[in-house]
Amino acid sequence: MSGARDLAALLARFPKTRPTLPPKLAAIYTQQYLENRSGETPAASLSQRLERWLHLQVAADVKGADTQPATLELGAGTLNQLAYEPACGAYDIIEPFKALFADSPWIGGVRDTFDDIRQIPLDRRYRRVTSVAALEHICDLPFVLARAARLMAPDAALRAAIPSEGGFLWALGWMATTGLEFRLRHGLDYGLLMAHEHVNDAREVETLVRALFEDVQIKSFGVGRQLSLYRFLCARKPRLDVAAEWEDGFA
Repeated sequence: MSGARDLAALLARFPKTRPTLPPKLAAIYTQQYLENRSGETPAASLSQRLERWLHLQVAADVKGADTQPATLELGAGTLNQLAYEPACGAYDIIEPFKALFADSPWIGGVRDTFDDIRQIPLDRRYRRVTSVAALEHICDLPFVLARAARLMAPDAALRAAIPSEGGFLWALGWMATTGLEFRLRHGLDYGLLMAHEHVNDAREVETLVRALFEDVQIKSFGVGRQLSLYRFLCARKPRLDVAAEWEDGFA
């Protein structure tokens, strides 16, 4: 019963409201986001190298394949996951921040782009639903996961990699690298930007995925939950009754 109460309490937090950025941070937000995603600063470059682990975990099921099963990527960003995926196959993305992928060299590998998961036809089916460092950003995450479950083929898998937000090592890592560099360059608090972006911590993401799927496997880049930088979740067998309940509750 305590598990059910904990889940109900978590669901009651959604949809979340993203904290407003102070004016000085808002003024450089897009520039900072693009620099971070493209690895243009020393700290961002280091982050990109470490994040290879995320991309490799997500793409491990199609490594060496000639073609790609029908895939939907949630929060595709600059399309950097496509560098790790087979070149051929139906690859759709959800990414409302079009400036991130407008000039991407990988755009030719995308079939359809969507701003919101609600735009995807309900009769479309995917063998893979993927996400790299995106689930922590989604304010209506229960709805998005539920709709993704409905779009999955019977033998499909959700393959998601996330930062270990809320853990000690993750916090120490960004504070000592990107956070410090950002303060030196701009004189501003990177923690406010992180709070604006990472509305969900890793425990919340994991709890929702475990509630929605029967078969969930989790791998950490580090030692345990607190002493890890990243986590990878592979989930199969969605509980479609739970998905329907979440969709109705958060539509």
